[in-house]
Amino acid sequence: MKQVAGEPAEPEISAYQRALRDRLLAAPVVPAPAPWRPVFAYAYGVPVGGLLGIGFATHPQNGHDLVMVVSHDGHGLFDAVTGEKIARDRDPDPEDSTPDAVADLSCPGLGPVAGVRVRIAGLFGGGLHTTTGDGWTLEVVAPAWPNDRVLLSRDGGLPHAGPHAETWWHIFHADYSTFRAGGFSPSGQTLAVATSSDLSLWTRGNGDNCPHGPRPD
Repeated sequence: MKQVAGEPAEPEISAYQRALRDRLLAAPVVPAPAPWRPVFAYAYGVPVGGLLGIGFATHPQNGHDLVMVVSHDGHGLFDAVTGEKIARDRDPDPEDSTPDAVADLSCPGLGPVAGVRVRIAGLFGGGLHTTTGDGWTLEVVAPAWPNDRVLLSRDGGLPHAGPHAETWWHIFHADYSTFRAGGFSPSGQTLAVATSSDLSLWTRGNGDNCPHGPRPD
């Protein structure tokens, strides 16, 4: 790129930065390590057209993590252990249809968490937990912007000096739609990644049902 007179020159990327970028680019997508397991049977989770954001809640009866999804088609609620879609609202009140209408970026819960506000992270801002109490870390990097990559690690995060797939894992590559949000539930038992078209979940929680939930309608 031609430098414009009077403008400061762009700093050159250092050899260290180049090596780190090359290492991230070379790391293929691999399964999340034990004890994590995918909740859905499909490689990119379940399709959610026009997904805007997600948030976590807790089932008041069984204690399972719940994931609330906000999209152009309304609101949905998934059990993060079984993958079951347990509630759906296709026509929420206009003032509550998206989280940007309130200061804390929340939407009203539904199903078993009706009456509870759920904070939503995604297109309008906000965020999810990026660490757990027992040492797991999630990072979102873009060595080939604008395609985001999700990294799971036990080594404290970047620069990931240890081997890929041993101390850190590239578990998701958003190379087909726009990354919305990623992170852990407050309990640390669920990991969620949302794009503009899909929701992917991993759990290390215990459930009586099979690990792969049904494909939503």
